[in-house]
Amino acid sequence: MKSEKSVNEINNASFSKIKQISEFLGPAFVVSVAYIDPGNFATNISAGSQFNYVLIWVVLWSNLIAIFLQTMSAKLGIATGHNLAEMCAKVFSKPTNWIFWIIAELGAMATDLAEFIGGTLGLYLLFHIPMIYAGLLTGLLTFIIIYTEKYGQKVVEVIIILLVTVISIAYTLELFLAKPDWAQVGLHTLVPMLPNGAAVFIAVGMLGATVMPHVIYYHSQLVQCRRTGSSDEEKLKHLHMEKIDISVAMNIAFIVNAAMVVVAAAVFYRNGIQVDTINQAQQSLKPLLGSLSSGAFGIALLASGLSSSAVGTMAGQSIMKGFVNISIPVNVRRLITMAPAMIIIYLGINPMNALILSQVALSFILPFPIIQMLIISNRKDLMGILANKRFTKFLGSLIASMIILFNFILIYLTFTGKA
Repeated sequence: MKSEKSVNEINNASFSKIKQISEFLGPAFVVSVAYIDPGNFATNISAGSQFNYVLIWVVLWSNLIAIFLQTMSAKLGIATGHNLAEMCAKVFSKPTNWIFWIIAELGAMATDLAEFIGGTLGLYLLFHIPMIYAGLLTGLLTFIIIYTEKYGQKVVEVIIILLVTVISIAYTLELFLAKPDWAQVGLHTLVPMLPNGAAVFIAVGMLGATVMPHVIYYHSQLVQCRRTGSSDEEKLKHLHMEKIDISVAMNIAFIVNAAMVVVAAAVFYRNGIQVDTINQAQQSLKPLLGSLSSGAFGIALLASGLSSSAVGTMAGQSIMKGFVNISIPVNVRRLITMAPAMIIIYLGINPMNALILSQVALSFILPFPIIQMLIISNRKDLMGILANKRFTKFLGSLIASMIILFNFILIYLTFTGKA
């Protein structure tokens, strides 16, 4: 009888723990869509088709950096009760914040450009809708996702989690069909290699496509609705739960990104096909793996474009409100951010070229939120018990320096044509 009671107590405790964790799951999943957006599709497919499995380690290290930065962003939001942009408004001068806002907005627009084009390409590849109409339909679908925010953040989180699930299932199917060399996958996940200058360019592009400025700002906003109190104990508990959320969401993103490289290597590199465009990737999959794989790729790209585009728009709204305390209707904002992408589609400019240019623009912008976040989260008077410890300060400074260095390498290689 006692044994049966103990089992029931254990089961109840386990159920209670799972329920408690599930209540905090969500913010990191919204953020994770930036790590599996169309920019990632482009760089990961290029990496696999050109260098086989050699660059999978870049996905792993990019993901570790992303986990660190998103944890710090969430910690800042939990500790202060404000998002990163709002804290910048408190810490820095008004003219400085206007400059920060302009830089952040350029980053949000560059990100949205790539993501909007990705959603448009997904519709075009799946349903053969002309690009200009696919662009308008992408805009309408992202409007619908953004509109659901009026019913609460958790509704948006559910929609985003469903879209992330679609992407994950699609690439699990791709992996099953591609039949990669798992021994080589394991080796190159753990052993860093850069065979030549072109590999350096692709590797830096993979990092640039992974760590996104707008979600560093936005994560500190998303954790606010789970904030249960202002005591040290409540903050520490919230941070612990958010770390679980981040670990689950970011590792799903890692698996999807790694799967993109693995599938590209197993299918394209093995058959001597170097893929230069997303359209080419989808067309090449069909004769090699069949229409099921080709369709899964198109669905994953569409889900990625829609989810990341919606999150980019909502993040931009949060950034504007935080830095300069200006708010415009989110639908108006969506129309503004759609405009550059629609112009590119209308003019018939190669979407891949626009995608690459947007990643280069982001390489200039990324250091700003990282340095802002480090300055604020290092201060005990602002962060209290959650202020960065000495090791975290060191690691944060090291990561910031690495990203700045890698981004300058990307800029140098891009503009000198030495890739």
